[in-house]
Amino acid sequence: MKKNPRPRMQRLSHFPWIAALFLALLAFSTSPLASPAVALLCGLAFGLRLPHPFPSAAGRWTTRLLQASVVGLGFGMNLGEVARAGRAGFLYTAIGIVLVISAGIALGRALSVGRTERFLIAIGTAICGGSAIAAVGPLVEAAPEQMAISLGTVFLLNAAALVLFPLLGAAAGLTQTQFGLWSALAIHDTSSVVGATLKYGPVALAVGTTVKLARALWIVPLSLAAAARRPAGARLRLPWFIPLFCGAAALNTLLPAGAPVYGLLKRLSIAGLSATLFLIGSAISRSSLRRVGLRPLLQGLLLWILVAATSFALIRAHWLSL
Repeated sequence: MKKNPRPRMQRLSHFPWIAALFLALLAFSTSPLASPAVALLCGLAFGLRLPHPFPSAAGRWTTRLLQASVVGLGFGMNLGEVARAGRAGFLYTAIGIVLVISAGIALGRALSVGRTERFLIAIGTAICGGSAIAAVGPLVEAAPEQMAISLGTVFLLNAAALVLFPLLGAAAGLTQTQFGLWSALAIHDTSSVVGATLKYGPVALAVGTTVKLARALWIVPLSLAAAARRPAGARLRLPWFIPLFCGAAALNTLLPAGAPVYGLLKRLSIAGLSATLFLIGSAISRSSLRRVGLRPLLQGLLLWILVAATSFALIRAHWLSL
């Protein structure tokens, strides 16, 4: 009896032109012709139409490239500004994290989202998106499917934020400082915060990046709390790239003679960020959209709207400022 032919998408994954197209779009995303938003859209267009030729490698390199790019951005920042923004954003972050996690869990419970998924979506929204989920997920014994659902929800909302936030900020007349603070408080992942603020201006980039990284530090106490219950052998992941970012800013501040090298490293980090966004977009496929499902996505969307609208209103009223 003749065997059934392989599914079309499986057969397509063996075509060399798919890998060539992927690499060509990745190279384009790092060029001066592509902004971070364009890089993300290229990745989404690829992921939704074609099978990923390098899924395992792309997953590993996305995180590494993002962290290296964030460190590189530190070479374009002043250490004093980094410290000032970090101190000013600390109180907002501490209060906001508690409120967002509480609201997220309540929303997830009301929508009948699974206990683990609703918790991961809540902490991803409250702290720093995929990084927080990747750090805490193994410590709460999240199954691969639960991790995929939570990460997929966050990545979809990140994609929307990268495109929508600069448009909304410009329409509302937010200053660069206001927009940087809003992005850091309301956008999930560091990559999308950097991408959105990079388009808005250098001050927005500095404020958004430093406040977001100060927010990411809360992965440490949250992970330590979860680690008290972690299974034997579970890996504790901490944001090691944050002190390296501060070290890069210190070099830029204290050793100005290295300015030509720092400038080159900053440009490379911006290209790395665009590549990261392309990789994130390319990982979102039709099957991943189906896997996320409506209820977790609705929880993430409603929580994101609540956080974005509340922080925007407080910033416009000058109740939140740097």
